[in-house]
Amino acid sequence: MDQTDRLTIALAKFDAYNQKDPHRIVWEGETYSREYFLALKLHEWVLKIKPEASEALVLASRAQHIGRWEIPRDSYAPGREPYLKWRRDLAHYHAQLAGEMLKDSGYHEQEISRVQEIILKKKIKVDSDVQTMENALCLVFLAFQYEDFHPLHDQEKVVNILRKSLLKMDQTGHQFALTLDYSPQGQSYIEEALSQL
Repeated sequence: MDQTDRLTIALAKFDAYNQKDPHRIVWEGETYSREYFLALKLHEWVLKIKPEASEALVLASRAQHIGRWEIPRDSYAPGREPYLKWRRDLAHYHAQLAGEMLKDSGYHEQEISRVQEIILKKKIKVDSDVQTMENALCLVFLAFQYEDFHPLHDQEKVVNILRKSLLKMDQTGHQFALTLDYSPQGQSYIEEALSQL
C-alpha cells in the first residue's frame, strides 16, 4: 500500500468514526456531527498555519478528539481535579483509538507513536508540530465556539479561559486569532486577555 492510499484510508476511518457523534452543530445552514465538523476545521487550520505540515500532523489533526462524546464530562465528578482527569483520560482514549485505526490503515508502530505524541500534546512549546496543533485547537474554539460560549459565562471566567488559551499559543497563533471576526463584547474580552499576558 502506498503512502497516499494509507493516508486516504486513515482519514476516511477517522471521519466515519466522528460522523457517529450524536451531537450536532449547524454551520452556515448545514448540519454536521459535531466532532466530525470540528475535526475538519482543525485540519483546515493546521494546513493554514503550516501548509507544509508533516503527515503525522495531518493525521493527528483529524483524530485529535476522535470519539470525544463517548466519555462525557458529566461521567466525572464536578470540580477542577476531576475535570483535569477527564481531559487526561480523553487524550489517552483519542490516542488509543487513532492508533488502532492507523494500524488497520497500514501504518507502522514508529509512525503511530509520532501521531499519538501530537494527540497527547507532548513537548508543547518545544515540538513545532505540537505547537501548531495547540494553535489550531485554540483557533477552532475562537472561530466556531467562542461566540456561543462567552455570553453564557461571566467576564472574569471568560477572560481567564482566554488568557490560558492564549498562553498556550505562540506569536503565529496570536496573529491568526486577531484576524477573526468577533462581536464587540467578544473582542473586548480577547483584548483584555491579551493585555494580561
